[in-house]
Amino acid sequence: MIALQITSMKQFMSALLTGDAFDIFLLEEATISTAITTTIDGHVNVDFYPISDRTPEMIPYEYQPWSEIKGLCFDLIKGKRTPLYFKFVLQLKPDKVKAMLEKEKLSAKDSPLKSLVLTIKYDGGKAILTTGSSYQTFVMDKTADVVWDRQISKYLAMKGINFEIL
Repeated sequence: MIALQITSMKQFMSALLTGDAFDIFLLEEATISTAITTTIDGHVNVDFYPISDRTPEMIPYEYQPWSEIKGLCFDLIKGKRTPLYFKFVLQLKPDKVKAMLEKEKLSAKDSPLKSLVLTIKYDGGKAILTTGSSYQTFVMDKTADVVWDRQISKYLAMKGINFEIL
């Protein structure tokens, strides 16, 4: 687990809310505090969709893709005043996790790794990104965590998002 502090907020907010840099993620949860506090549960409500649409192709994820929810988050944040606080808990899409692990010569098959997480917290002045992982069971081998920490730093740099490691 690493913590990264964003050093260019305007650039970061643009990448987060209007760009495609974070479209490789799913939204697990969001909390946005402006004049009111809004909480979003990112779970897809399967019952919302007709039974004929409830296929893995039509509803591929447990959580809503960031690309489909970021507009709503942008609408909640935009305005003359900066938000008091926000927190987004994002999960790397499962196909991206698999590709990353395979690229690093780690087996994704039969892995107890449940998800790779990126938590974004803004406190009214600065944004901190924290990496994390979730496993289905206790594991001693934290190689996937180390790979995730390294890859997220590379990815942010590649996308031109400036940060410093805390």
